[in-house]
Formats: sequence, C-alpha cells, structure tokens
Amino acid sequence: MIDILFPKLHKEGYRFLAIAAVVTFVLLLISNFLGIISFILTIWIYYFFRDPERFPINDENYLLSPADGVISQITEVSGPIELGLKNKKFTRVSIFMNVFDCHVNRVPSSGKIDQIFYKSGKYINATFDKASDENERNYVKMTNSNGDELILVQIAGMIARRIVCEIKENDETKQGNKFGMIRFGSRVDLYFENYQLMVNINQKTVAGETIIARKK
Repeated sequence: MIDILFPKLHKEGYRFLAIAAVVTFVLLLISNFLGIISFILTIWIYYFFRDPERFPINDENYLLSPADGVISQITEVSGPIELGLKNKKFTRVSIFMNVFDCHVNRVPSSGKIDQIFYKSGKYINATFDKASDENERNYVKMTNSNGDELILVQIAGMIARRIVCEIKENDETKQGNKFGMIRFGSRVDLYFENYQLMVNINQKTVAGETIIARKK
C-alpha cells in the first residue's frame, strides 16, 4: 500500500519536484488559493516521475511493452530511413503516453544495443501517424538474444520537450530493464519482424509486463 501511495521517484524527477515544492511554499505565503493549486501540481509532478517496480516474464520468445499507455496504431511499415532500414518491412506498434501515465521506458527483450540516433523535429500531437517522421525522436536499434532486430523510437509530443535515453551503444541489457523516459506526454514506437502480434489497438499497456508479440 505504501508503494502505491508513495512510489519510488525516477532520478529525472527530483529537480522538478524540488522546484515545485519551493514555488508552492512561496505561493502559500502570498495566497492560499494559489498555494493549493501549486500543491496539487506538485503532487502530479511527483506521480508523473514515479518509477514503480515491474516484473517481466523473462522469456525471450516474447516482446514486452516498452511503455505504459494505450496502443494507438498497429501497422506494417518500412524501417526508419535514419537507420538505413527503408528497404526492410516491420510491424510497428505505437504506444501513446498521456500526462498521467508512468513515462519510464523499458526494453522489450534482452540483447545488445547496436545504434542510437537522435533527430530533432516538431512537436505535433503524438497520436498522429506523421509524428513518427516529423517529431523530435530518439532511435534505439538493438539485436535481441534470438538474433532479431528490434527498433525502439522515443517520440516527443505536443507537451514533451525532453527525451531521456539512459543507455549507450554496445550496452547489454535485460528484458524489462529501463532505458529512458520522455517528459510530459509522448509516444514510443516498437518495430519488429518474425513475431506474432498479441495486442490490439486501444489496449492498455504496462511497460516491462504487457506482452506485445511472441516468436513465430
């Protein structure tokens, strides 16, 4: 119960929480109404940066969700041109995270990080299909323990202005491990091939736990 009411805070959140607390204190000295509003926003900031424990299946025949949120798109597309994969076909699952979702991102499968590529861009609504090609985004390409190529794309949205990536090229990572977060509303795309889809559009997902696909 304590973990639900007071979840662990992601390291990205400490600075924002401290600033919000100071602003709340100052506003309370000026106006009770403004202070209460600021206090509510401070609570929201705390929960936005929550970093709860997750329990992956630890089975490399499955791909797990990289993000909390709702599946907004499932489509067959060419690979990202930025990674030189425009001639390969992938299934792309897009997960939209609203401002109330946990924004810590997790790897869907164990493996090695092959390439990381950041691209600046726009901040249009992350639910739109064109967000994958026009918004600020960060590509993570990895080869999992089955030898399959996976691509994770962190995409900034209308409110998001900061993509955080906590892994580096050549890192070895485990299924369900954290690899970053996006601040204040965003989307994560997962590209894969040779796996059978196990989710539907509008389905809720939990990062590191919800099964997205299984090996064919």
